[in-house]
This record gives sequence, structure tokens and C-alpha cells, in this order.
Amino acid sequence: MITDKVETIILIHGLWMRGLVLLPHQRWLRAEGFCVRRFSYPSWRGGLADNVHLLSNFVNESPGAVIHLVAHSLGGLVALKMLSQEPDARICRVVLLGTPYAGCHCGITLAAQPVLAALVGRTFNDWFSLPRPVLHPAVEIGVIAGIRPIGLGRLIPGLPRPNDGLIAVDETRIAAAKDSIALNVSHSGMLVSRACTGQIANFLRTGSFIHA
Repeated sequence: MITDKVETIILIHGLWMRGLVLLPHQRWLRAEGFCVRRFSYPSWRGGLADNVHLLSNFVNESPGAVIHLVAHSLGGLVALKMLSQEPDARICRVVLLGTPYAGCHCGITLAAQPVLAALVGRTFNDWFSLPRPVLHPAVEIGVIAGIRPIGLGRLIPGLPRPNDGLIAVDETRIAAAKDSIALNVSHSGMLVSRACTGQIANFLRTGSFIHA
């Protein structure tokens, strides 16, 4: 039974994925004592505004006095855009996993190729065609970047280092973030990393990551 005192985490997947890919984090974060829900959205065919609307409705319908967001890759862009509008007042902290807030060499390179442009989807194109949103100052943001360069990004020349195989560490930087950390994980490896789960749980509880 879910009570109003429970802190609820909403997990948000990235491009070309569904909420099922976040099942490992859901299980591990539940073991940490959180109520955890997975949000799915049309990451490729849906536009940014439409997906923000879907996420906003999902958050508003979620139980709990406190809500945290944990988003992987493109999902973080959807979450940040939602937070720049009129977010649910219960949202307290957000953890972004490999989210290309500051740029995306791989995605922008693909988008510039007529044959490959469709791969990045509407939400990606919408985000990078607009100014960066103004983030809500009451929400604390934590950024996790990967430095294990294993992924399809290795096939695209010019990807800056260090990177997680798809997103460069510099592309994840947010000046307004409360804390950030780089872990030895790849972009897709973040989805099944217990180390990421531990860092997520610590940030959601304390507002900071565990730095060696």
C-alpha cells in the first residue's frame, strides 16, 4: 500500500527504448525503500511538447508527498523541459544519466545526414532547435556521466573524449546542477549498473553523490 509519506521515483527511458529497460533500477531502488514507477513515451515519433505533456500527466497522477525523477539520455531532456514549465510542486530532485543537455555530437551528426536524420526522432530535433529551458531553481539536479567509451558513437568521427560511447562528458554538463559525477560505465551500461543505482539513491536522499 502506498502512503503519502512515501518518496516516489519516476524512471524515464531514452531514445528507441521503453520503460522496461529500467526494470533493473526499479527493482534495486525499491530495495532501497523507494516507491518506483516507470514512464514510457514515444521517444522517436513523438514531439518534445507532446512527450512533456505525457510526462506531466504521469507525474501529476503519481502518489506520494515527494517525487523524484531519474532519467536516462533523451529522457532527461523531456524531464528538464517539463521542469521549465509548471512542474508538480512535489518534485524535489532529479538525476540525469548520460543526458546530452549541452550538446550531442553523435545525434547532430546523424541529423545532418538525409539518409540517417530520421534515426534521432522528433523529440531530439525539437530540443536542439530551441533555446535551453530555464530550470526550476527549487529542484536539485544531479548529473551522472559515463567514461567507458563502448557504443555506436565510436563509429562517428569526432566524438569528444571522455565519453560513454555515445555522449561526451562535456555534453552532459549543466551549470545549475547541484552535483555531478563520472562513472566507469557506458551509455547503455548505465541501465544495468548497480554503481549507478547506489549513486542515484544517495543523491535522492542527500542531494550529493558519493565521491571517492
